[in-house]
Amino acid sequence: MAKIHGKGVVITIDGDDISTYCNNVAFNRNADSHDVTTFGKNSKVYASGLKDGEATVEGIYDSTALTGPGVVFRPLVGGAEVPFTYKPEGTGTGKPLATVDVIVTAYEETAPVADMITFSATLQFSDDIADTVQV
Repeated sequence: MAKIHGKGVVITIDGDDISTYCNNVAFNRNADSHDVTTFGKNSKVYASGLKDGEATVEGIYDSTALTGPGVVFRPLVGGAEVPFTYKPEGTGTGKPLATVDVIVTAYEETAPVADMITFSATLQFSDDIADTVQV
């Protein structure tokens, strides 16, 4: 099994490549579970439910007028679904690609007095994740 360094990750939102501003992404997949335990059982029994997910994108704030994280994320908060792509191994033929529509539910900028301004955005998945490989 090959170990992959995180430095090559590529992420886009609504067609904008924001990778150069980011230093962390969490791509979370989960699903509901339903208790279907009946009388006579000694242990709980569960059935799988609907899938769900969320991504958190973090990085260093940049005030670049047309491509910086604030310019990209601010208008998306609370707006319509937009496409999000996640390439955990970077760009290249045969490498994994996850695509999902998201709703941007939060965008935060943090400005400590003795450090760089950072940002964080929370993306709620909407519908199925398409797991493919890049061509």
